[in-house]
Amino acid sequence: MGAVDLGLIDALRRGLSAFCVPEPVTLEEWAREHFYLSAESSYVEQRWSPWWFQCAIMACVSNDDISEVIWRKPARVGATKIILASILYNAQHKRRNQALWQPTDDDRDEFVKTELEPALRDVPVMQSVFPAFLRRDKDNTLQAKKFLGSILHLKGGKAAKNYRRISIDTGYLDEYDAFDSNIEKEGDPGTLAAKRVEGATFGKMVFASTPKLKGFSNIEKREREAEMHVTPMIPCPECGEFHALTWGGKNEPNGFKWQNDDPKTVRHLCPHCGALIDQAQYLAVANPENCHYQAEDGTTLDRRGVFRNAAGEIMRPPASVAFAGVWSAYSPNVSWESIVRDFIAAQREAGEGKKEKLQAFVNTTLGEYWAEEYEKTDENELRARAEPYPLGRVPMGCLLLLASIDTQPNRLEISVWGYGRGCESWIIDHRVIFGNPDEDEVWAEVEEYLFETDFPHASGQRLRIAGAAIDTGGHNTHAVYAWSAKHQRRKVFAIKGRSGREKAIRDGASKVDIDWRGRLRKNGLLLWWVGTNHAKDLLHGRLQISKPGPGYVHFSAELSDEWFKQFTGEARTTRRTMRGEESVWTPTRKRIEAWDCGVYAVWLEATFELAKKSAKWWGDLEAKVQPAVADLFESPRQVDDATAPSQPHQPDPLAAAVVAVATRRRAAGRSNFVKGWK
Repeated sequence: MGAVDLGLIDALRRGLSAFCVPEPVTLEEWAREHFYLSAESSYVEQRWSPWWFQCAIMACVSNDDISEVIWRKPARVGATKIILASILYNAQHKRRNQALWQPTDDDRDEFVKTELEPALRDVPVMQSVFPAFLRRDKDNTLQAKKFLGSILHLKGGKAAKNYRRISIDTGYLDEYDAFDSNIEKEGDPGTLAAKRVEGATFGKMVFASTPKLKGFSNIEKREREAEMHVTPMIPCPECGEFHALTWGGKNEPNGFKWQNDDPKTVRHLCPHCGALIDQAQYLAVANPENCHYQAEDGTTLDRRGVFRNAAGEIMRPPASVAFAGVWSAYSPNVSWESIVRDFIAAQREAGEGKKEKLQAFVNTTLGEYWAEEYEKTDENELRARAEPYPLGRVPMGCLLLLASIDTQPNRLEISVWGYGRGCESWIIDHRVIFGNPDEDEVWAEVEEYLFETDFPHASGQRLRIAGAAIDTGGHNTHAVYAWSAKHQRRKVFAIKGRSGREKAIRDGASKVDIDWRGRLRKNGLLLWWVGTNHAKDLLHGRLQISKPGPGYVHFSAELSDEWFKQFTGEARTTRRTMRGEESVWTPTRKRIEAWDCGVYAVWLEATFELAKKSAKWWGDLEAKVQPAVADLFESPRQVDDATAPSQPHQPDPLAAAVVAVATRRRAAGRSNFVKGWK
């Protein structure tokens, strides 16, 4: 044999290394071996060891079965370090294309200079995949870092162009609440960024942020849409029961407690046994093997990213998971005493009318949304005034039925609202139709319910639904468009909410030109815009009316507790801006379908101009729907002639159509009903 060419062997080894598949490791395992805290971005330059509550988050970030991770957090709990470690891990271990968006270009530049480039310098394993390090090179810029087998795009978040023309496997939005909510009028940054991972085999988005104002928060919207929400849990050193560290309150049976405004006396009250533990006792049990995350249904998540149901059985990870409840008390670097001291100082200033320090405490220490004064309807008050009429039956005084439909990925929820004189209203029925809205069987069931159901009236007659509005937002927009276009002549309206600067409840319409091939169509569907803030204001105001009559809202006692929770699941919050005070309705819970349906019914009411109808119009309708003879249990409404207009009555074409339909059915010997306005 000839002499061995060592240079050739080395070249072959390096060339063939690209075809090697490294042994799978998690982000936490990789970071423990390789990650380093550089002097430019850390108080202490050293190898990195994650805190217990960071481990499960890291496991989910590196789990290919989870497509979205959302972390609402306080300041300084390591979110940026986890994102940085994940970037290096994906570049070196998984060889995946990535993009990181920061709120501004300046934020991007600072991240690259103080976080990314020092890490590339101090993590030796990265030099094997980043040959352009320390060179002036087109593959090593503030906008991009090209690794062997992958690329990292680094973007500022303000320009819409920064969300185009890249295809990635993993995207990160750091300090998501600092992004503009609408990027140059093209949409919210999370949606624009998520488009960049569509089609990826293991596409993933990571959102992390300290929250800001409730109702105006980007991370709040993402958190609300997550499939699972988990909270960090610790075992009580006294009784062993798991509970979350909470701030609590003066009259709360758990959380932080202290004596006589003395921060040194702070303890955490266990909600199970009432034991008061100090920070040293917490730190003694705060390790990844003792603690875990937990969802409301009892599902747990351990440090390795394993999900178990309430019975302890391993289950498939959710597609998206939101982490909330981590606050400064969990961090070993923050003393409980300093937390209480900061709160006392902030509360003192708030008492003097200066709320800025208290807001900063809520956002950056508690990791919670700041909520200004708000208006909210109490669910118990509405429940207490519910009436004993059965769902599916139309009471006396109710003359017209309208349906509102909320779309969800796995169901459609339909509320039927009845209207009478003065826009007095009744909730008549609420139906949930389960199934994927992209499937024809679901729409067949919707059509049967909307167009063929006769609702018995207390007078003995029967009514049908006269018009419907369906929400087009969500994941099944084109399926809703197609179905709505098919039934426009049945008074089915495709709608979409527009909050912020809307001018009216009925806030205009725009043409949606689609066909089943996705091509433009000349006579496309009209998409109607709902001024949601105005509609919610009107509905909320009506809920304050305490006596039946014009504007009063009636509720059936058969409605579930969940329905009332949904119907009162939003509050109107106010914030101060450079333009003055700004107010918006914002959810206080995840599910609010009943409330949304009520709002869409208000839009239908405005569209049919029911508030403008004359007493004569209502009288004609009442004469056809309700007989003059009183029902055994209810009395017919009396028309007040004084309210009728003095000028000669002009026939209303809608009312005439209703009367004509009723007359034809009576002549045919069938029960009277209102089929619809055609």
